[in-house]
Amino acid sequence: MDSTGADAKETRPAAGARLGEGGRHVGQITAQLREAIRSGIYVNGDRLPAERDLAERFDTARSTIRKVLFNLESEGLIERRVGSGTFVKYDDLSVGAAHDIVSRVSPLELIEARLAVEPHMTRLAVLHATANEIKMLGSILDDLEQCRNDKDAFSRHDSMFHEWLARSSRNPLLLHLYQQINAVRGHDQWDAMKIKILSPEEIDEYNRQHRALFEAVRRRDIAAAVKQINDHLEKARRDLMGAAAV
Repeated sequence: MDSTGADAKETRPAAGARLGEGGRHVGQITAQLREAIRSGIYVNGDRLPAERDLAERFDTARSTIRKVLFNLESEGLIERRVGSGTFVKYDDLSVGAAHDIVSRVSPLELIEARLAVEPHMTRLAVLHATANEIKMLGSILDDLEQCRNDKDAFSRHDSMFHEWLARSSRNPLLLHLYQQINAVRGHDQWDAMKIKILSPEEIDEYNRQHRALFEAVRRRDIAAAVKQINDHLEKARRDLMGAAAV
């Protein structure tokens, strides 16, 4: 993945100076930079500091910063421009419009949309993913498998895993569509279902499916990968229907 560009406007305080140094965890750093954007430390159109500068500021590895930027991009707060850097694209009006759509989509409608999009998205990822993209997918999966007892962390890394598949499809429209799908997962309805569904045992089963899907992508096995994503989403649909009936 490309490094981000130079620091944002010098007249604005550096994020680390305002927000505190040393946040080593992906979730903590994501929260700090998210707040820096929403509070106006960085405004729409600003270029964020380079990956190496953010890594130094937060005393962490560049691989951690890449995951942080991935989270922020998934939330629609930043965009990456090849050869130019990473820029803030936070706009209260556009965020409000997106939230209006998200608030009207139920968890079951989310799964229906995912079943319509993800099998072909996965097929394209098998065909087009680079070795580095597959390596990054494996790194996200490694983190995901450490989330057995943390429903929130599991949900974050699960979103990252599937969105990285979308990115690996090399189809920008599919990526955009999947980012909209992913936005639904931060809605209150999904949080309520998550509490009902995500026991440690269920997380283990979802991660077994994630691992099987990853191995199929790594082997470039289209049929196996498409079967795994369909099985995975069908399980999610059954679990949601069961939770809704309780």
